[in-house]
Amino acid sequence: MKGYRKYFLNKVLWLVVTFVFAFLLNFILPRLMPGDPVSGIVSRLAQGMSNTSGVQAIYQQYADLFGTNKPMFQQFFIYVGNVLRGDFGFSFSQYPRTVADVIRSSVIWTIALQFPAIIVGWLIGNTLGALAAYLKGGFDKLLMPISIFVSNFPPFGMAVILMVIFGVGLKLFPTSGGYGFDMIPNLSWDFIWSVFVHYQLPFWSIVLIAIGGQAIGMRSMSIYELNADYVKFSRFMGIKDQKIIGYVFRNAMLPQITGLALSIGTMVGGALVAEIIFSYPGLGYTLLNGVTGQDYPLISAASLIITSMVLIANFLIEILYGVIDPRIKTTQAD
Repeated sequence: MKGYRKYFLNKVLWLVVTFVFAFLLNFILPRLMPGDPVSGIVSRLAQGMSNTSGVQAIYQQYADLFGTNKPMFQQFFIYVGNVLRGDFGFSFSQYPRTVADVIRSSVIWTIALQFPAIIVGWLIGNTLGALAAYLKGGFDKLLMPISIFVSNFPPFGMAVILMVIFGVGLKLFPTSGGYGFDMIPNLSWDFIWSVFVHYQLPFWSIVLIAIGGQAIGMRSMSIYELNADYVKFSRFMGIKDQKIIGYVFRNAMLPQITGLALSIGTMVGGALVAEIIFSYPGLGYTLLNGVTGQDYPLISAASLIITSMVLIANFLIEILYGVIDPRIKTTQAD
C-alpha cells in the first residue's frame, strides 16, 4: 500500500506540473500571433462609416470588452478567473457567440465522429489480428504487410486519398462539410441523410488507420500468448484447444483494452486532421478557424480542453496500471 501511495502521489505531482505549463503556454502562444483581432471585428461593424471618431469609439468599446488593451499579466489573471468560473468569454471570429457555445456545438460533432470510428476500428482490427495469429499461413502473410502499410500511413494522406477517389473521382460522397451548405439543421430525413453521406469519408479515414494499428498489436500479443508455457502445458494435459484459445485471446486483449480506453479518453482532440481536410464542423475545424481568425479565446479554450482530456486520460491509465500490475507497487516500495 505504501508503494502504491508513493506511485500515486508521483503521478499526481507530474499531472499538476504538466497542466500548469500547458496552461501557461495555452495562454501565451495565441497572444504572440501577429495582428489585432479586434480590428477585424471593427472593420465588419464599421463598413460604410466615414466618421473616424465613431470607428475609434467602436474599436475602444470592443478593446475594453475583450481586454486586449490591458497589459499581458492583467489579461492572464482575468483569464484565470474566467476559466475557474467556466467562462471563456466571447469568440472574436464568431462574435457575438460565446466561446462556450461554439465549443459545445463543435464537440458534439467530434464525439459523434470519433467514438464510433474508434470502436469500429478497434473491433475489426483486433478480430483480424487474432485470426492472423491463430490461422497463420496465407491470411497472416497477406494481412501483416497491409496492416503495417496502413498503420504507418499519415492521417492526412489517407483522408486525401479517400477524398480524391470517392469524392472527386467517383463522386459517391461529398468532400467537405458536415451537411449540405444549403440546409438548416433539423430532424427531417433529408437533413439526416445529408449528415450520413458527409460523415462517410472522415469516418473511414480514421477507421482504416485504426484497423492497421490494432491488428498489428493484437497479432503480436496473441502470438506471444499462444507460445506461452501455460498453453503448452494445457495442451499436454489434454485440455480442449477451444477452451485454451478462449484464455489466450482474453489475456492478449488486456493491452488492447487499455489502448481503447486511452483512445476514448483522448478522442476530443484525435480527429483534428480529418476534420480540417474535410471541413467537418468538429473541434479541429473550429480550432483552425480560430487560428485563421486570431480568435484568442477560442484557441485557448479549445487547446485547454484537448490538453486536459489528454492529460486526464494518461493519468487514469497510469493509475489503472498501478492497480493492476503488482510490479509497480514492488518497484516503488524498494
